[in-house]
Amino acid sequence: MARQKQPTPIKREPSSELIQRAQPGAARRASRGPDVKAQVVANGNGHAAAAEGPPALNQAGLPELIVCVGGIYASFLSWAFLQERITTTSYGPPSAPEVFRYPVFLNTVQSLFAALTGYVYLRSSSASPPPIFPSRAILPGLALVAITSSLASPFGYASLKHLDYITFILAKSCKLLPVMALHLTIFRKRFPLYKYAVVALVTAGVAIFTLHHPSSSKRSKGAASSSSWGLFLLAINLLFDGLTNSTQDHIFATFRPFSGPQMMCAQNILTTALTVLYLAVSPALATTSAGEWLGLEGGRGEFSGAVDFLRRHPGVARDVLGFAACGAVGQVFIFYTLASFSSLLLVTVTVTRKMLTMMLSVVLFGHRLSAMQWLGVGLVFGGVGAEGWIQRREKAAKEKAKGRAKGS
Repeated sequence: MARQKQPTPIKREPSSELIQRAQPGAARRASRGPDVKAQVVANGNGHAAAAEGPPALNQAGLPELIVCVGGIYASFLSWAFLQERITTTSYGPPSAPEVFRYPVFLNTVQSLFAALTGYVYLRSSSASPPPIFPSRAILPGLALVAITSSLASPFGYASLKHLDYITFILAKSCKLLPVMALHLTIFRKRFPLYKYAVVALVTAGVAIFTLHHPSSSKRSKGAASSSSWGLFLLAINLLFDGLTNSTQDHIFATFRPFSGPQMMCAQNILTTALTVLYLAVSPALATTSAGEWLGLEGGRGEFSGAVDFLRRHPGVARDVLGFAACGAVGQVFIFYTLASFSSLLLVTVTVTRKMLTMMLSVVLFGHRLSAMQWLGVGLVFGGVGAEGWIQRREKAAKEKAKGRAKGS
């Protein structure tokens, strides 16, 4: 019998770059969400990279485009507004003001909403939806994603005790730095030179913004120390975000065709389980020396403290529910945008959304920026925008080369 030639083995691609390649007809990136995950999320570093996908307006028309872009803007601008109001507003009488300091509770509500919304989206997006957990082998990676994303949020919210929200939003644009560092050290991934230039621009922009705060010359030593501590906490948040994103990249590259909606459901289900476990044991932790370090005041757990706070200030409860709903719906809009249009479109949408978030914060919450701080803002968003423009050119060149190869 003649020996048959074995088919060419499927080449397994290594962990993708900071930007994942979009799977045909499926959204891969929205599980990151708005920052933290936008993080994604949004999650995920807050801007979508130019993954390979169908050209814009290839599968959907102008009405769908308007709905997608409007949905992303409305969801995440509202999400950011509520996040700042919840975490920075003083409630109660001026003689005894109090601020909402229950990040794990807030994270639990948000992940629960996202898990339920993601499940509905997964079930409705296909006549025969895939399982949320396709195999046991994927569980360790998903568990790591849930752990790192659960740890990232408390550090981010803790940094807001020492930093203003504008600095927080701008520094979150530096997520590219820890993601690249983790890919270089763990996955041994190399990057083109322009990515290092983008990191340098973004880092310089954040440094200029932070060092030229209008009141920096009047800061006391204690205030400067507090700001430094806030930046340290935010750096830990970015490190966990980077580890979350890098692990997601590895899962998407290894367990194909694991999709974005599956990741959204799986990650948020496991995250909810972890944070609920913490809320259950926090009353016991509050009686130990670790309780003070974790910010568990009065010997109570975080859940009971958060519920008492919401009872005293019912308006905060509405903001918390709105915050969670906006984040969950926003992720679905990102999924649908990536499934219907090129992810290059999402680059423009997410970058401009972050800029609008900063402008909204300046207008609504009375922040004042110096000229040098605006220079820092320009460097950050200029670097992010340049990255998207370069990737657009590279993608156009690749498509042109493929067209020539097919024509020859």
